[in-house]
Amino acid sequence: MRAWRVHGNGEPREAMRLEEVPDPEPGPGRLLLRVRAANVNFPDALLCRGHYQVRPPLPFTPGVELCGEVLAAGEGTTTETGTRVIAQPELPDGAFAELVVVDETRCAPAPEALDDAEAAALHIGYQTGWFGLHRRARLQPGETLLVHAAAGGVGSAAVQLGKAAGATVVGVVGGPAKAATARELGCDTVIDRHAVDGVRGLAEAVKEATGGRGADVVYDPVGGDAYTASTKCVAFEGRIVVVGFAGGTIPTPGLNHALVKNYSILGLHWGLYNTHDPAAVRACHEELTKLAARGAIKPLVSERVPLEAAADAVQRVADGTTTGRVVVRP
Repeated sequence: MRAWRVHGNGEPREAMRLEEVPDPEPGPGRLLLRVRAANVNFPDALLCRGHYQVRPPLPFTPGVELCGEVLAAGEGTTTETGTRVIAQPELPDGAFAELVVVDETRCAPAPEALDDAEAAALHIGYQTGWFGLHRRARLQPGETLLVHAAAGGVGSAAVQLGKAAGATVVGVVGGPAKAATARELGCDTVIDRHAVDGVRGLAEAVKEATGGRGADVVYDPVGGDAYTASTKCVAFEGRIVVVGFAGGTIPTPGLNHALVKNYSILGLHWGLYNTHDPAAVRACHEELTKLAARGAIKPLVSERVPLEAAADAVQRVADGTTTGRVVVRP
C-alpha cells in the first residue's frame, strides 16, 4: 500500500514522503480498515515538526482521525466486515495511508447523516468542542459564546455546537473570506481581527457586540493575542476554555487578573478522556450522532484532496490559509 511517512522532523511539505510499504494485518482485538477519508488536523503539523506532546518513533505516518471501511477483523473482535466506522489510529501508523490497523475500542459507527469526508472530520474537533463547551464551561442557553478562529476546523465545530446549545455566538476570523464562512456557519456576530486595532480593538468589538457585558464563554484554540483580548472582554463569572495554541504563542496568564475580574481559566485536553472516562467519550459520540441526524451539526469540509496532496494539505492547515476542514481521500 501507499502511505505518507516522516523520517525526520521538519515542515510537513518537506518532512512527509509518499512511500510503498507492506500491507498491515490485524492482530487480536484489531481491525483492518480501508481508509475512505482522513481529516487533516493541526496536530499533524506539530507531529511532523516534533512539537506535539506525543513524539512517535521515526519513521511514522501522520493522520489522527479517519473514516474507513472494515476489510478484516482480528481475533476477539465483533465488528462485521464492510462496516463504516470513524477511528483514531495509533501512531506511528496514522491515517494518511490506503490501509490502517486500529484497535476496535478506538472505533465508532460513522453517522449515516454524514458522508465519508464529513464523518472523518467529526470525531476530534466536535468531541473537543462538546467537552469544552458542556463538560468544562457548562455553557447555558442564552449565554454569549466567543469563538476564536471561527472559520477554522476547530472553531467551526464550536460555532455549530454553541448554536445547537442555544447560545449567541460571536466569531473572530482573519479576513473577509473567512468572515463570510463564519456567517454561513451561523455566527450571530462576526469580527474580522484584521479590521480592528489589535488586542484592544478586538476586545472593544466584543464588548460592543455584547452590549458591554462581554462573553460568558470563550473558546480559544489560538492563544497569544487572542487569549489576551479574551481576558479584556470576558464577562463577570465568564469562562475561558484553553484549547490550543495555533497562533504559536503560549500565554502566561496573570492570575491576579482572573481574581480581580472573577473569571475562570479552563484547560481542555480532550485526549485524556479516552483514558480517564472512555464512557463519556462514547456518550458524546451518541450525542453528536443525534445532532448530525437532525442537521444541527455538519462538519465544514472545504476541500477533499487525493492522497498525493496530503503533505501540501497539512502544510496549508499549519499555515492557517484554509477554512473549515481539509480531508484526504485515498
